[in-house]
Amino acid sequence: MHSERAAWGLRLAAWGGLVFLHFPILVILLYAFNTEESAYSFPLKGFTLEWFAVVGGREDVLQAIVLSLKIACLATAIAMVLGTLAAAALYRRSFFGKESITLMLILPIALPGIITGIALLSAFKTLGIDPGFFTIVVGHATFCVVIVYNNVIARFRRTSQSLIEASMDLGADGWQTFRYIILPNIATALLAGGMLAFALSFDEIIVTTFTAGHEQTLPLWLLSQLSRPRDVPVTNVVALLVMLATMLPILGAYYLTRGTETVAGGGK
Repeated sequence: MHSERAAWGLRLAAWGGLVFLHFPILVILLYAFNTEESAYSFPLKGFTLEWFAVVGGREDVLQAIVLSLKIACLATAIAMVLGTLAAAALYRRSFFGKESITLMLILPIALPGIITGIALLSAFKTLGIDPGFFTIVVGHATFCVVIVYNNVIARFRRTSQSLIEASMDLGADGWQTFRYIILPNIATALLAGGMLAFALSFDEIIVTTFTAGHEQTLPLWLLSQLSRPRDVPVTNVVALLVMLATMLPILGAYYLTRGTETVAGGGK
């Protein structure tokens, strides 16, 4: 007989790895409430919510937040449409060039961000397009499509083709089959992919650096704050908000797709 529980040494190593990975986040969380104005002093001088009010009154921070939200929403919407269409086109049949198309779809997220950023900047310059809001959205959409595509095609592969065939046999047209059969089966995967894409777009910085031009998203604002030690508390608060804005969609996507290894009609 073997125990299903891992050995204590393995569990200790796992928890140690988690603590190591999340310790910097804990530091930012604590110092976002510190009364010290310009340094990471230890122990903390006191507890205050003053910096949250300061952030709420900073016009540059609010503009960066609004810009990041607009870009993330647009990139996510584009990714959800294109990613779903790509998954629907590729999940069933094999044809010449299918593997090449799949590779091109996942390549933007597989490549280092700096390579993708340089490639996008070169393409925009060649086409005579100045970097700005539009180029950031396009740049983010290129890798957000991959997130949606991977989620949706995995769900498509677990959806029984007999459900679609039964719908068509009963007289449903293509739109009705999509609305009443396909969409309910892929809805949670599509929503989860969209939430992950939003989180990825909201805190993306490498590709944004090459495609932003004079625009300043929230991650770029944070990067510029590293040279301003007197704004450390404000920077910590903004970093905390970014972490929350990205963590919540990721957790939501996890709970949406948890326990969906089988779907209605799957395996029949």
